[in-house]
Amino acid sequence: MLISTILSEEKAALVAIPVTIVLLAIAPRILPESMAISLITVLMYAILTLSWTMFSGPTGYVSLATAGLFGVGVYVTAVLRDSLPIEVIVLIGGAAAALVALAIGLLTLRLRGLYFILFTFGVAALIRASVQWWETNINGTVGRHVTGASNDVVYLLLLIVFATTLIAGFLLRHSGPGLALLGIGENQDAAEHIGVNVTRVKVVTFAASSVLMGMTGAVMATRFRYIDPSIAFNPLISFLPVVMAILGGVSKLYGPLIGSVLLIVLQEFLITEYPYVYLLLFGATLVVVVVWLPGGLVELAQKIYIRLKIRWIKMRMRLTRYRRTRQASRR
Repeated sequence: MLISTILSEEKAALVAIPVTIVLLAIAPRILPESMAISLITVLMYAILTLSWTMFSGPTGYVSLATAGLFGVGVYVTAVLRDSLPIEVIVLIGGAAAALVALAIGLLTLRLRGLYFILFTFGVAALIRASVQWWETNINGTVGRHVTGASNDVVYLLLLIVFATTLIAGFLLRHSGPGLALLGIGENQDAAEHIGVNVTRVKVVTFAASSVLMGMTGAVMATRFRYIDPSIAFNPLISFLPVVMAILGGVSKLYGPLIGSVLLIVLQEFLITEYPYVYLLLFGATLVVVVVWLPGGLVELAQKIYIRLKIRWIKMRMRLTRYRRTRQASRR
């Protein structure tokens, strides 16, 4: 039963992934310009949420270093934008974020639980403070102007990174390292006893997912056009992907996508309709999600589906018994 479920999910994903990429590719041509521009933000958070889920979803290690890794990519573009093509800069941004993630991983991935959460958040804050000190004391400025790129170029680059993230997430979930990560999340000591190199698997996966975060930051820097540490290392970039993943559900590949789309749409609506109390309403929404939807919308939908299926089966059984009773009474 489990094998057939996994195979059916694989077949569905093999259809859904290319369809999703194709729909996103043609979306700017058929949607109004304002909605097409909003899709850039959706893609950005979808990539960050999916890449966060690649490591933190199966292991249960809640990383708050996303803003630091994203900001590294932003500043790589700020430094190199006028020297190299944007495509090369995006790759360098991903590599720089991976190097930082390797250092973070070697320092923090032996920690667990709350200690890991606090340490990763502290590392992101340390990176931000270091960049701010460098900019203020060495360069003599707070922010930088970045040569921008058109919305079409930004969208295309983000779409390529998104497609890479989606495919990488699917392959990881159905691979040996993916099973090892699940084992680590279930019982790290047991996984270590059966021969899983726990530290290596965690560090490599953490660094690989960070490549995508750095690449996203490198692309978005051309959209921001002006950056400073408060923009590049915004703490919300660490917290929102976590909440988006929780809202959608980390048990399925499409869960984080659903969560990121819903929260970005909600954010846009609240900013437009309730600008003065936006942060209050948005914060209350996040609290509700974390407290009352720990398994996400995917798990909630599965529970509702199972209950409806059970009721349908019971109804069919009652109808069958009723028909048999009627046939017996006629005889």
